[in-house]
Amino acid sequence: LVMIYSDYTGYPFPTAPPVDPFAKIRVDDCGKTKGCFRYGKPGCNAETCDYFLSYRRIGADVEFELSADTDGWVAVGFSSDKKMGGDDVMACVHDDNGRVRIQHFYNVGQWAKEIQRNPARDEEGVFENNRVTCRFKRPVYVPREETIVDLHLSWYYLFAWGPAIQGSITRHDIDSPPVSEHVVSIYKYEDIFMPSAAYQTFSSPFCLLLIVALTFYLLMGTP
Repeated sequence: LVMIYSDYTGYPFPTAPPVDPFAKIRVDDCGKTKGCFRYGKPGCNAETCDYFLSYRRIGADVEFELSADTDGWVAVGFSSDKKMGGDDVMACVHDDNGRVRIQHFYNVGQWAKEIQRNPARDEEGVFENNRVTCRFKRPVYVPREETIVDLHLSWYYLFAWGPAIQGSITRHDIDSPPVSEHVVSIYKYEDIFMPSAAYQTFSSPFCLLLIVALTFYLLMGTP
C-alpha cells in the first residue's frame, strides 16, 4: 500500500483576520450621547478643528476620542485648577513607525513625566491627513492614586497638542493651550465650541469697531 501525500494547494493557508479600519468620530452625537469640546474655526468637526475631544460613559469606563491638527501628539489633562502642574494626562503619540500609542503622563510643574501605570484600554489610533486621532477607554473609578484621578469627580480639562521627536512629546504648539471654562462632569453631555485665537480676535465687537475705524482712517488719508 502506497500512501500519497499532497499539500492540497487548492486550499489557501490560514491568514490573520483583517484589522478593522479606524471608525471616524461622529460629531452628530455631540451633546446627545457624548460630550464634546471643539477648538478652532466656527463650525469645525473632528476632522477640521484644531483640537477635538469627546467623552461618553460605557459601563464602568469612559471612552475618549481625541484628534488634533498635528503630526506629533494630542492630549487631555485632568486638573483641579486651570493651571498646568499636578495633572493626570492621557496622550496619543505618533511615533516614527507610523503608529499612534496611548501613553499616560503626570505633569510635574511645566513638564510631563511618563507614568508606566497606564489606565487606558481598548486603544486605537491613526495618523491621516496630518492629524493624530485616537480612541481609548479608562475606568471611571480607580483606587486612590496620585497620578490617576477618579473620573466620577469633576475636573477642569486641559487641551494640548504638539510635535513629537522620535515618538517623544515636546512642547505644545501654542503658549496658552485652551482649558475648559468650568469643571467637566462625565455625567453631563455638552457640545462646547471654543474659537481659536484668530477667531477670538475678529469676533470681538471692540476689535470689529477698531478695524472699521482704522479702515476709515486709511481711506481718508492724511492732509
